[in-house]
Amino acid sequence: MSDANIARRAIFERLRSAMPAKQVAAPDLHEYYAQEFIEPAVARIERFMTRARAWHAQVVETTVAAWPATVHSILDAKGVKRLLAGRNTELSATLATVVPGDRLCWYDEPLDTFKSTLFEDIDAGITTTRGGIVETGSLILWPSSNEPRTLSLVPPLHIAVLQANQLHDTLYAAMLAQRWSDGLPTNALLVTGPSKTADIQRLLVYGAHGPKQLVIVLVRNEERV
Repeated sequence: MSDANIARRAIFERLRSAMPAKQVAAPDLHEYYAQEFIEPAVARIERFMTRARAWHAQVVETTVAAWPATVHSILDAKGVKRLLAGRNTELSATLATVVPGDRLCWYDEPLDTFKSTLFEDIDAGITTTRGGIVETGSLILWPSSNEPRTLSLVPPLHIAVLQANQLHDTLYAAMLAQRWSDGLPTNALLVTGPSKTADIQRLLVYGAHGPKQLVIVLVRNEERV
């Protein structure tokens, strides 16, 4: 028997004879995430905004009646000349009335024929959201044929309209409340701030790929208290 085999056998024998390590019970993740965090709606909104802004997202509060004017103001402030939106969404009818036709572009062509316009001529994309996650300040997006995922991933500015009453404490809570188990889209996106990477020398750089800016239009469904 070689010296290497003798050494290996000795190691295994010591491991077998060693006292078993103290077993540490794994946390019950289902029980932990099933906990309901009770807090006023205003506190939940404030917590979400704090987390989202920590990831360099811009959060603009508005109301149900005022969100179109808020979007128009954002376009002017950001110098957006071409805004891309999906047809047949909860935003499309209103956008068509408040954004001039020469400024609003509809995403209703296949990517193969629309690619050059998407990458070269579009300044911003606007999307609906499925909700938000308070714990991380993230947005939930469910891309569809009306709102392809490239609508939020390619333009340098992503404007996301979020209803405040669709904020959930955790991803787990959102999955339960929205019954994700009943059916998922091809892609479910979690957006936490603008694009970023730490691949190069482990330095966190924003805007390295995808949207350089994220503006969340937070539509408050109730008055502040």
